[in-house]
Amino acid sequence: MNIENSSTSDTAEEVHAHMSRSSRRRAAIAAVSSVFARELRAYFFTPLAYVFIAVFLLALGAFTFEIGRFFDTNRADLAPFFFFHPWLYLVFLPAVTMRLWAEEIRSGTLELLLTLPAPIWSLAIGKFLAAWSVAGIALLLTFPMWVTVNYLGSPDNTAIILAYLMSFMMAGGYIALSSAMSALAGNQVVAFVMAVTIGFVFTAMGLPLVASGLAELFGAGVAENARSFSFLTHFEAAQRGVLELRALLFYSGFIILWLVLNTLWIASRRAS
Repeated sequence: MNIENSSTSDTAEEVHAHMSRSSRRRAAIAAVSSVFARELRAYFFTPLAYVFIAVFLLALGAFTFEIGRFFDTNRADLAPFFFFHPWLYLVFLPAVTMRLWAEEIRSGTLELLLTLPAPIWSLAIGKFLAAWSVAGIALLLTFPMWVTVNYLGSPDNTAIILAYLMSFMMAGGYIALSSAMSALAGNQVVAFVMAVTIGFVFTAMGLPLVASGLAELFGAGVAENARSFSFLTHFEAAQRGVLELRALLFYSGFIILWLVLNTLWIASRRAS
């Protein structure tokens, strides 16, 4: 009797579909943990993470002290330091994230990854968390700035902690966007360009110049709505030491949106 073999990915999908709810949950958690550990090792077993962290810290320091004129402000706060976070994230985080799915597609290991008896969203989350962890480590290594400002004066440390938290959330937004572009494009260079372009739109909409231009062309209502979708708009309040619920909802919703799109685009690749 001849038995027709189904594809490996279809088999994995069928196995997952016939699992009990608790088994599916355990499989999803195991997949997140496995992919997270795999990607984190890939970052730190190669020079990628070390180069990113070193260049990011050097660039942030140069922008803070040279362009932001940190010592010339005569104020004990980190406003010049946090001011440049969105713009550096815009370039550096897509560079770190562009390989997440594009490299799997290029090397042909995506099919193997999709054979895991786990939902695709768990794979997307695992990759996202690994890249977000690298960004978080880079952010933690900026603590000498915090030490310096406390040595020079008496800053509002609660406001600084809040700004760090919002900066970390904002980094998650850029990474989720870049990871989705990596899944959509399937090519690292194209993914980088697309992520920087779209990220720039979501960043620049919060600039006063852009807002005033939109107000003149389309009215104040359109300009205000556009500002509400900008990373800058929601980060400014945190820099002033104000915790806004809408900022947390914006960053969380932005991350979830792009993770969902990431999952859909990878699912479409498996289907095709």
